[in-house]
Amino acid sequence: MTTRTSPVPAEGQDERAAAPAMTLTIAGSEATGGAGAQADLKTFQELGTFGIVALTCIVSFDPANNWNHRFVPVDAAVIGDQIEAILADYTPEQLDTIKLGMMGSPETIDTVAASLKDRPVRNLVLDPVLICKGQEPGHALDTDNALKTQLLPQATFVTPNHFETEQLSGMSVGSVDELRAAAAEIHRISGAAVLAKGGIRLAGPDAVDVFVDESGSEVLSAPKVGEHAVSGAGCSLAAAVAAELAKGASPIEAARRAKDFVTAGIGQRVSGGTPFDALWQGGLRAR
Repeated sequence: MTTRTSPVPAEGQDERAAAPAMTLTIAGSEATGGAGAQADLKTFQELGTFGIVALTCIVSFDPANNWNHRFVPVDAAVIGDQIEAILADYTPEQLDTIKLGMMGSPETIDTVAASLKDRPVRNLVLDPVLICKGQEPGHALDTDNALKTQLLPQATFVTPNHFETEQLSGMSVGSVDELRAAAAEIHRISGAAVLAKGGIRLAGPDAVDVFVDESGSEVLSAPKVGEHAVSGAGCSLAAAVAAELAKGASPIEAARRAKDFVTAGIGQRVSGGTPFDALWQGGLRAR
């Protein structure tokens, strides 16, 4: 693993600490703080990178409607303005790792894809959020298709959950072997490294994920912490992968560390009024 440092200061200049690696998330806001851009920024900070965000949408859970999503897209021009300002401020050498989270609409995907088209990016981590409760089914399908055709081909690392793994691979996943096969298919389609999340969706005592890249595959497992999904786990996993890649880790090293980070965060989850708990990004620190 490489460590990035600032240039050696010239005589007479102040000594400065090593400059942190930089990580940008292009994602939606989730008001309760458990997921989305809020989770990404907390993950970046915990793992020692300088976090930056461009917001794509505003999501707030509706306590009067079974805590479903209330979804408001950010205007495409505003998204473009945010990305333009960020990429103008930092050179490709400074900011070479970007995480893509919830897009929410084909227009947003068009804007993001166009904004990144000419930007050299060493690591483009895609958390392929394919469904947002509250969207019209037809609109959600259009968004899914746009993500698959415009963002997936640009990605260098993809972190689909169980449902997304089935959708992207076109395969049913009910076992670790099927998860491995589906992850391999997504890698074949995209060329990206893949960390496919089985999590609590697969039977057995362990939460199992599968990593696949051109060098092979590896099963990552840890004892399950409860039997219910935790808000922010997927966002934090992809953000942790991005942070570790930005610091110089290899894809498999980033996957292993991200798995540890999320497992610890689930163990230190936060409860509130929602019917689901939220991962705490400080879980490793609290051990």
